Amino acid sequence: MTRSIRLGLGVALLLGGSALAPLALAQQTPAQQTTHVEHFTNRNVAQQQRIEQGLKSGQLTTREAAHLEQGTARIDRMQSRATNAHGAGGAGVTAAEAARIQRAQNAESHAIYNQRHDAQAGNPNSLSSRRMQGDVQRNLNQQSRIASGVDHGGLTNREVSHLSAQQARGSHAVAAAGRNGFVNGREQRRVQRGDNVRSRHIYRTRHNGARRHGG
Repeated sequence: MTRSIRLGLGVALLLGGSALAPLALAQQTPAQQTTHVEHFTNRNVAQQQRIEQGLKSGQLTTREAAHLEQGTARIDRMQSRATNAHGAGGAGVTAAEAARIQRAQNAESHAIYNQRHDAQAGNPNSLSSRRMQGDVQRNLNQQSRIASGVDHGGLTNREVSHLSAQQARGSHAVAAAGRNGFVNGREQRRVQRGDNVRSRHIYRTRHNGARRHGG
């Protein structure tokens, strides 16, 4: 550990835990930057799981789930910009970008908790909720496949950028379908058509032979 890093961490400890994360993010190697991509994609999976669980338990209404999906779409767009090889992130994710994404994911986490524990209750057996559950489950599966590709080095950061942008469109479509509190069959079929396209793209991208080497 270099003297500058030791000094930075020492100051962080003196200032308290809240200062530690920004200082640690400021002292990153390319490999450490890539670790942020793994963390963010895995956290996407966890957020989608919580939304799905909320729908199945009746803690979330269709409209609440739609609102939360719009939040995940925003995070996916942020991740797409951060991991774009032609953007500010370059081969990895900058400290500023990592901090912004982390704040957005924290806000989404709080929103999921608040929506699941408010006075509103959904009917998990209603046709609308079951359709929303299916759409969120598909989103969860797609996010899991991307996270798995990142964890095993089968996706480059540029590929993660493209896939995240597509996931943002998928989450936005789910949010739009349930915004009025009811998902009809036509809306779900439209969401499913987009999911099918994204699923094929994830498969091709994960099996194109490209490997991540710190970027």
